[in-house]
Order: sequence, then C-alpha cells, then structure tokens
Amino acid sequence: MDVLAKQYDWIKRTRELLFQYCESLPQEDYVKELEIFAGDSILSSQVHVANCYRWWLGVRTLGKSYPETTPESVKDINGVRSLFKEVDDLVQEFLSEFQGDWDKIIHMTLSSGEKLEPTTLWLYTHTTTHEFHHKGQIVKMGRYLGHIPPDTDLIEPPVL
Repeated sequence: MDVLAKQYDWIKRTRELLFQYCESLPQEDYVKELEIFAGDSILSSQVHVANCYRWWLGVRTLGKSYPETTPESVKDINGVRSLFKEVDDLVQEFLSEFQGDWDKIIHMTLSSGEKLEPTTLWLYTHTTTHEFHHKGQIVKMGRYLGHIPPDTDLIEPPVL
C-alpha cells in the first residue's frame, strides 16, 4: 500500500467536509476579513493553503511555475474547489515522482539567500500539516462569525 497516497486521500475527504461547510456560509462571511485573524478571511486562508502546496511541491521541488493566485482571482468556494483540484493533481505528481525516495534532499535557495535542504518527506509533511493548521483556523473563523461547523477532524477510521 502507498501510505502517503492513502493519507492524502484521507486529507481530501476531510477537506471535502470543510468545503461543504464553506458552501453553507453566506458569501459575505466567507470573504469577511477578520482583524482578530490578522485580516485574513476564510477564502484567503484557503487560497494561502493551496499556494503553499504549489510553492513547496510544485515550484521548489518539481520546478513548475504558476500564475499568482489571490483571493480576488478565486472569488468563492467554487473557485477554491477548482484550485484544489489542481493541488490534488500536483500532489499526485509529487507522490509519483518521489515514490520510495522520501529521504531525497531537495536543495533550495530562498529569495532571502537562505539555503534549505528539506527531504521530500519533510516537504509532504509540511504542506499537509500546514493545511490542517489552517483548517483549524477556518473552523474558528466560522465560529467567530456565528456559524457552527461540523466535526472536521481527520475522517473517522474504517470500521473493521
């Protein structure tokens, strides 16, 4: 079994619960910039997560380039769903490219000149845990706006 592909499938299923929740929100709450969250909105947080996947796995690891994606260019949950379809394809490409080579070091130089040498497993772990960090913030934003979210913890384990 490909453990990381299975794990990402669970992440996508959990993300779907969050998407359904976001679809239930009024658009004005979905895009509302909240001072208590450093001016972020639910929409901008989701775009940020997608951009993180694109940056670390796509640009820095696979040498891809992407046009700038902003909350204004995405606009709504349908745009976010489309953006994450691209992310899903990127993650599948990343998992295929590095299957069985999770200790491979990727040499990077950031725009600050800082040099990094993360492994492919670190890059995958960083992007997926980053998504869950922001998922928690998004749920908290929704609560702050008066909307009760469903349980968006990682999907239930299979019943044997």
